[in-house]
Amino acid sequence: MKIAVLADPLESFKIYKDTTYAMMCEAAARGHELYAFEQHQLVYEAGIVMAHASRIHLTGDSPVWFRRDLPEAMSLYSFDAVLMRKDPPFDMEYIYSTHLLEIAERQGAAVFNKPSAVRNNNEKLSILEFPQFTVPTLVSRDGPQLRSFHAEHRDVIIKPLDGMGGMGIFRVKEDGLNLGAIVETSTKNGTTTIMAQRYIPQIASGDKRILLIGGEIVPYGLARIPQDGEVRGNLAAGGQGVAFELSARDREIASSLAPVLFRRGLLLVGLDIIGDFLTEINVTSPTCFQEICQQTGFNTAGMFVDALERVAESNHNGLQRS
Repeated sequence: MKIAVLADPLESFKIYKDTTYAMMCEAAARGHELYAFEQHQLVYEAGIVMAHASRIHLTGDSPVWFRRDLPEAMSLYSFDAVLMRKDPPFDMEYIYSTHLLEIAERQGAAVFNKPSAVRNNNEKLSILEFPQFTVPTLVSRDGPQLRSFHAEHRDVIIKPLDGMGGMGIFRVKEDGLNLGAIVETSTKNGTTTIMAQRYIPQIASGDKRILLIGGEIVPYGLARIPQDGEVRGNLAAGGQGVAFELSARDREIASSLAPVLFRRGLLLVGLDIIGDFLTEINVTSPTCFQEICQQTGFNTAGMFVDALERVAESNHNGLQRS
């Protein structure tokens, strides 16, 4: 297959932990051709969505782990698969990219994750579809309403709807210390909608990342355990990643969501679970492949490329029949 990867600059990859790098290594090991391009190289011209993409050759060395051919303009439908692996923030440029990728799909491109599904499944708000798995949650920008939520639940988490890596997350305990300032700051004085949730004490044991690939559950997860008094377990916020076997409750949640999300065109999803509760559904650029593989030996990237090959072949056969 010819696989194109839309990602951040390859030079910025931390290859000892980067999930996109693991995907690329697995694909290259199977003989697939790799191409890469960045957001600014995605264009619509003469009626076609194209990318100024470069062929990538992996060297197996560090820090110079790849060689890059000169870029050339290529239609996205000329690839067997296009991987959307641009990291957040999920800003307007990200949204514009999903629109262009959606047009490319109509022209015959196979894009994973499906651009409309990435755009329509906000990583915080998507959990509201599955209230049977969530703690009490409020989505609002109204200060008095947010204060009433705290008064009812006494210990709450307040977070932005567009955050990443644990940025902008606050815990307000029973004493309500700084609640007013946190609400004003988080809502930008009532102009921005945020999420408040009842605090889950099991965060001390880790914010669990559980991966869904091709509608199937990866048998191991990664618990991101807060360090040094932090309330956030995100690896970007200094959390320690510890692999674990899924519990019965983890599997219950994952097995309920996996087929629903896969039908939407979400080939790779990262569920965040604290204790017994679903807290986020990550669809933009889920990670943790390498940490799980290094600690358990399970080839997560292999499972991903298996699924990619199946779905890309199915897509190709569908286009032939049409």
